[in-house]
Amino acid sequence: MYPASFDYHTPGSVQEAISLLGKLRDDAKLLAGGHSLIPMMKLRLAQPKHLIDLRKVPGLAGIREDGGSIALGAMTTHWQVESSKLLQAKIPVVSDAAGMIGDPQVRNLGTIGGSLAHADPAADMPAVMIALGVEFVIEGARGRRTVKVDDFFKGLMMTAVGPDEILVEIRVPVPPAGSGAAYLKFPHPASRFAVVGVCAALTVDGKGICTKAGVGVTGAGTKAVRAKGVEAGLAGKALDQAAIEAAAAKAADGVDVQADLQGSAEYKSHLLRVHARRAIEAALGRAKGGK
Repeated sequence: MYPASFDYHTPGSVQEAISLLGKLRDDAKLLAGGHSLIPMMKLRLAQPKHLIDLRKVPGLAGIREDGGSIALGAMTTHWQVESSKLLQAKIPVVSDAAGMIGDPQVRNLGTIGGSLAHADPAADMPAVMIALGVEFVIEGARGRRTVKVDDFFKGLMMTAVGPDEILVEIRVPVPPAGSGAAYLKFPHPASRFAVVGVCAALTVDGKGICTKAGVGVTGAGTKAVRAKGVEAGLAGKALDQAAIEAAAAKAADGVDVQADLQGSAEYKSHLLRVHARRAIEAALGRAKGGK
């Protein structure tokens, strides 16, 4: 199908884009990579009267180290994230997860900010962002504000980004020594979206005690969430096999697991527990290896 007719805008700055959003309001949609919005428009599930293309806005793409964080411009493509030497050296799980998204065409055009702002409940990056404890920089007519990841994902395809605001940057803290993280998913065979996905980020001390744990879950419900039961089962523990299995058994606790065409709630809860255990084991291996 073809999308409904719309007016096309190419702002030359973030401020111009924000001004257009303020003027056009509910009639406008932002275009980043387009791999979520354009299919919806072609199916007439979305019919914006105005499309605001961010691809020519300077300053919205790029990866740089800034103090104790890695700053990712919202318009940075998945391929740029996947292939970043800086991320591979400092926070490799982010590059790993980017490489699991869709296919090469999607990764070359799709953007990390567009994906996170779209907040598809089966997207990969939200679980990684939760586990790593990132912050989002959002800009609007009243200036910039920073939102912690636990306050960002509000519900099914809903985030803290207001109707007249733009997600401009994601700030990922560089983990301390003795840290490791891993993201694993059970992918849908056609779309490569996560039927379930789990990211575990761990820090262990010299005695093998887990001093910090972050665990994010995607695909299971209407939004990505923090697996607080798993985190509580890891923090302060010596991570032997029994402790890992006991913590992973809590992967579905507090998660609003939804049955869908991919499986029942019971099946998806089982997948969560299996992938939580595997992600924790992989993260622990990286932590002990110093990556």
